[in-house]
Amino acid sequence: MDKPASALTLLVRGLLNPAFPALIFLIFLGIALILQYGIEQQDRTQIQANLNNEASSMANRLEREFLVHAEAINRMAKRFEATPNVSREVWEQDARNYLSDFGVYQAIEWIDRNYTVRWLEPYEGNEEAIGYNVAFSPDRLASLQEAQATGNLDISGVIDLKQGGKGMVIYAPIFSSEANNGFIAGVFRMETLARHLVTSRTLDSFRIDIRDGGKPAYELNGSTNTDPGFSRTLDIDLPTIDWTLTVTPSVSWVEDQRSNWPFVTFIIMLCMGVLTSLTTLLVQQILKRNQALLKTRRELDAEISQRQAVQQDLARLETTDTLTGLANRRFFMEDLTHTLSIADRQMRQVALVMIDLDRFQMLNDSLGHQFGDELLIKVSERLNALSDERIMVAYSGGDEFMICQQHLEDIDDVINLLGQIKQCFEAPFDVQGERHGITATMGVAVYPQSGLDADTLMRNADVALYRAKEQGRNTYQFYTEGMQDREVMRLELDKDLDHALANDEFVLYFQPQLDLNDSSINSVEALIRWQHPRRGLLPPIDFIPLAEESGRITDIGRWVVRAACRQLAKWQNGPYANLRIAVNLSGRELDDESIVDHIQETLESHGVPADRLEVELTEEIFIQNIEHNLNQLSKLHKLGVHLAIDDFGVGYSSLGYLRDFPVDLLKIDRSFITDVTERHDDAVITRAVINLAHNLGIQVVAEGVETREQLNFLKNHRCDLIQGYLISRPIPAAELEKALSSGVLNVDTPVGT
Repeated sequence: MDKPASALTLLVRGLLNPAFPALIFLIFLGIALILQYGIEQQDRTQIQANLNNEASSMANRLEREFLVHAEAINRMAKRFEATPNVSREVWEQDARNYLSDFGVYQAIEWIDRNYTVRWLEPYEGNEEAIGYNVAFSPDRLASLQEAQATGNLDISGVIDLKQGGKGMVIYAPIFSSEANNGFIAGVFRMETLARHLVTSRTLDSFRIDIRDGGKPAYELNGSTNTDPGFSRTLDIDLPTIDWTLTVTPSVSWVEDQRSNWPFVTFIIMLCMGVLTSLTTLLVQQILKRNQALLKTRRELDAEISQRQAVQQDLARLETTDTLTGLANRRFFMEDLTHTLSIADRQMRQVALVMIDLDRFQMLNDSLGHQFGDELLIKVSERLNALSDERIMVAYSGGDEFMICQQHLEDIDDVINLLGQIKQCFEAPFDVQGERHGITATMGVAVYPQSGLDADTLMRNADVALYRAKEQGRNTYQFYTEGMQDREVMRLELDKDLDHALANDEFVLYFQPQLDLNDSSINSVEALIRWQHPRRGLLPPIDFIPLAEESGRITDIGRWVVRAACRQLAKWQNGPYANLRIAVNLSGRELDDESIVDHIQETLESHGVPADRLEVELTEEIFIQNIEHNLNQLSKLHKLGVHLAIDDFGVGYSSLGYLRDFPVDLLKIDRSFITDVTERHDDAVITRAVINLAHNLGIQVVAEGVETREQLNFLKNHRCDLIQGYLISRPIPAAELEKALSSGVLNVDTPVGT
């Protein structure tokens, strides 16, 4: 009996021990956690298995559906092989049937063997693709050439479509090797393709990431709230492309897959523990509440500190440009307003300097936005070194910076600041491993002379900046009275230029060129004029610089080519069929890859022989981007178009390009002809140019001939052609025809003077 009594005593002592209820509770809690963890792991395993099944289903569907579309394009190419002389209308009807049947193509194209898009359906919305060269990079060219040689499909991978947006193209070659007749191409927008290849349930429940060659290519449902704890990546088995598919489930999908048993088990075991140790747990709850209050207080303190830091960051972001780290335009204007109010009370001057980086847009377009951003950062670092308690530097956006200088004593302080700014651009900038020399143009407005408020001061500094650009850039200009009126007139003219092409307000005038060998007129230069509805006939100097600055020069240049070809077509079967028309081409037009095709199509559409058209480019344009220009001009030369160098002699490059470029004509700049009979050096240069050109088999035209003495000099030194007011001013086509038919257009009786 002693042993049971002793055991009972020990049990009672244990039950009375204050730690015993807590121990019982911890045991139940431990059991509850272990059970919950075990069931949750089973849950996770099942969820992952379900996700794997979903991902495999998507991958299989993607492979299967994509191959169906690839085979469809291939079948269309085979039909083209079977009937190579199919008409465009029949082909377009076939393409429309494909578009209707499959419902996934952005467009179906026929690309000729030179990789140029010739036929396309539908045309609406895809106009930009007509005439586009799909071999736009060495990699694309190599892939297409391999497809031509082997007859296999070529798939572009994810690219930027000419029509806009991300997409991909399947190229099915029409025959192979030497018999290749181009490609039939199916163009897909990635969003349309991806949504077509997955189910609506998939779209609602998963984010899908497609990688091409290990690099992100496309993302579907990127805004879906996903669970980062689950994902599945599979390789996609498709010809010529290396895709992987990553499927990440949404939080709602994962929650739908979860079981409630982990939570239920935990609650049951926890309740049993609570019931077993109720008295002690009540005490523990009080202690825990105190601890929870302390913890909440610490969390609140931490959150307050975090919010204060966030507010400081937000305040900094509101006042700072994220790229350059300089003050942004909004903060700068607020600070300028405050500075002007102080300057008004203290009767001090304030200078505002607007800075524009020269040639930045050209560098940014040709070398990429990453280059442009890095260059802006480098410039910002140098300009920011000028900052002190009197000088604030800010970034306005694009390629413009702003500097405010306070407490000016006199104008010399501004001049000194402008000198410091120019020094910032003296050393080249190291960007992406290369050194680039950059200059800056500046416009300056001074308070109170140039404006009494921040907006007026800013506007007038902008006007001064524009005037500085007109003076040749890499300089500065202070705002003066009257600038504003001229700027308003320029803006009105720029706005009218938008409507000039649409309203057919441009006209061509023609200046004849006299052949000194037989005194005949065989060529004329086409010179554009603007018949402005309010201001009358405007010369090119009034609107061509505006067109070049706004980018409209390309459209105007194309109009000139069309108008010249129309005139040649009118003359073709009449007494003036011998005339050749010379048109001027700008550097921006020459950069356009489609300019040669445009000229060829215009000549063909008007039935004009190519040798009736002459293209003039200034010497400066010839020597810019020599490799690209040589390729473009060689294409024009092969068409039969004559090529002339305008303003020859004012450039500063090597004359070696004359040997490499297919040049037919040199035009000596009028600056050498004006004083050719009075200045020895002009005469020497003119004779040297004539001899150099003749030795290379190139004809010479002298521009700006106005006196008979100039004519005699040029004739004595074997110049081929002359052009100038001595022969005729630029005149309309009707007056030119009248002068030619009456025989008065010669040296003895010049016309149009």
